[in-house]
Formats: sequence, structure tokens, C-alpha cells
Amino acid sequence: MRLVFCLFKYFPFGGLQRDFLRIARECVRRGHQVDVLTMAWEGNAEPDISVNIIPVSSRQNHTRAQQFVRKIQPQLTNYDLAVGFNKMPGLDVYYAADTCYQAKARRQHGAWYRLTPRYRHLIAYEESVFSANARTQILLLSKAQQAEFIHFYETPRERFQLLPPGIQKDRVAPDNAATIRSDIRKKLGINKNEFILLLIGSGFKTKGLDRVLLAYAALPDKLRNFSYVYVIGKDDPKLFQRQAKKLGIASRIKFLGGRHDVADFLLAADILVHPAYNENTGTVLLEALVAGLPVLTTDICGYANYINEAQAGIVLASPFKQIELNQALRDMLFSLERMTWKKNALAFIQQADIYSLIEKAVDAIEAIHNKGNSIANITS
Repeated sequence: MRLVFCLFKYFPFGGLQRDFLRIARECVRRGHQVDVLTMAWEGNAEPDISVNIIPVSSRQNHTRAQQFVRKIQPQLTNYDLAVGFNKMPGLDVYYAADTCYQAKARRQHGAWYRLTPRYRHLIAYEESVFSANARTQILLLSKAQQAEFIHFYETPRERFQLLPPGIQKDRVAPDNAATIRSDIRKKLGINKNEFILLLIGSGFKTKGLDRVLLAYAALPDKLRNFSYVYVIGKDDPKLFQRQAKKLGIASRIKFLGGRHDVADFLLAADILVHPAYNENTGTVLLEALVAGLPVLTTDICGYANYINEAQAGIVLASPFKQIELNQALRDMLFSLERMTWKKNALAFIQQADIYSLIEKAVDAIEAIHNKGNSIANITS
């Protein structure tokens, strides 16, 4: 097959971007041609994948997206399938890593927001993928999202295909996990009696970093003075550094930026804290599971059910209440169950299908192409 992958922006530290690249590589491994159309590419070149940067000039994100889509539309028909990783017109396949924007907008904004150009643009692009009359096939990552798309767009159920999670095997705790943990903590200057609270994700606001800082500041002195918050991800930390300073905890909050050694920090930490505002899946929750790291998260995350099933931490119910996060963080740090949560997580990953997303996604892309060819042969 000749495939074109459409993505607004690639950078190495985003969950969607990592999935995009792994799927592209698997397609190439199976003998397919993959060309990429994108507005920006940060990171190393891919020797077997053609990356085409489409120049845009607007400063606003939604008008940049409009320019990008207008420019690439004539090219999409040159391929067997157009696979999109952001919502946009003209796609044969959409990899649904994002939540339902219509549902999110109605939850978070009043009616006035629906008059803005940004809202109208984003809804139009979402509708181009999910409307009842669209032809786009949807690779779904979270079943909870399906109901919202069907509710707002009456999307036929047969256009959805649910994929399992796809955790990379290098995130699994290795035999020398204890040594790695000790080495990382030694480099950080953290002794065995101190705690590392870890937040991972590009987009600190969405991941709930402000909530984490409030919960950390609310800890009793004897806990706060023996713990640190480490933040890994690509985002501007200034707003949260100001919040930490105002709360009097700035010296205990460490921003590490985007990193390639996330797996080591999952082994070095004591709790993954992920009280997200909005999260279609939350791959990092499963990355914590395979590392044996207890998790504190919110039920808004698509993969939060795995934490409950594994009995590997605490999932806070909606609607979110800051006081409940504060108490849960305190309880987890005091709890003698942390080792039990760790053992539960490592036992759970031995029997759960949480690794095959990439292979199943490419299987689905191939099946969609084959089905299209069959229909074409019948009607020709």
C-alpha cells in the first residue's frame, strides 16, 4: 500500500506522536510505503519514511490547521489510504487519540463559546470524521469515548474499531529494576526514606499539575519535607513555577523537560500522580503498571479502569474534588499497601493484553484497504 499519514505536528515526547511513529514504522516493516504530511517535525529523520513539511503562515492554531488541510487535500487522492492522527477532512482512517471535542466544550464552556471561530473550526473538523454521512473509519482507543461521538454525531457503530493498549516492552520492569531505581535516586540525591512523586505528560494543565501542586502543598510537614515532585514532559513550566513559589514549595518541584529515559524514572519513583482534567486514554498509567509503580489518578482517564482492575492504586471518582486528591495523596504516602500495589501491578501485566495496539492498528489499516478493494471490484 501507498499510505499518507497526516499529523499537525510531530515531537518526540507526546503520546500521540509516539504512537504515530510506531504505527508508521510497523507499516514500513510490513512492506508498505509511508509518506508523512505535517506542519512541523522535531526530532531525528526516519530513513524509511518520507516526511514532507507543509509551510503555513498563520499564528493561530486553528487557522494554521485550515491552511495545512487546504494545502494537503489535493495530495490525499494520490494514495491508497489517508490516515490521520488529528481530526480533519479527507481521511480514510482516523486514529482517535483525542477526546470528543463537542462533549468537552459543552462541559467546560457556556453557550457563548460556541460562537467563536475556534469552536466552529474544531467542530467542523470533528464532524468531518464522525458525522453519520462521513466515510472515515475510526480506530478507537477508549470505548468510553464511543458513546459521546455517537451521541453528538450519530456515527454508525460499524465504523469504530476498538484497539487494545500498546505499551512498549522497554517500559516493563527489568530484572535489575532495583539497581536502576537505586542508581537514579542516587543521582538525584534522594535517599531511601524520601518519596518521589512523578507526573509525566506534555501539557501540564491537562494532566492536572496544578492539582498536584495543591495536593503536595497540603501534605503534613513531615511528609512534604521528605518528598519531591518530579515533572517530565514538554511544556512551558513558568505558570506552575509561579504557583509553586506562591505555595512555598518551589524548592521541592523539579521540572526535567522531555526525556528519553522515562522508564528509569518510573522505576525510581514511589507514586505516579495523574489527576488529569481530560484524558482519552492515559498511556502513562499503563506504563506505571508495567514498571510496578502505584498510581493516583482520576476516572476521567480512559485507561483508569486498568488501575482498578489491577488494584494498583487509587482512582478518584468524578466530579473531581481537590480535597479528595489531597487526602488520597496523603493516604498513599502513609500507606503500608504500596508494596502490595506494586506486586498487584506486576501480576496483572502478566495476563492483560496491553501491548498489541500497534500491530492491531496496522492490521486494521490493512483490512480497511482490503475491504475497500473488494467493494471496488464488486461495483466495477
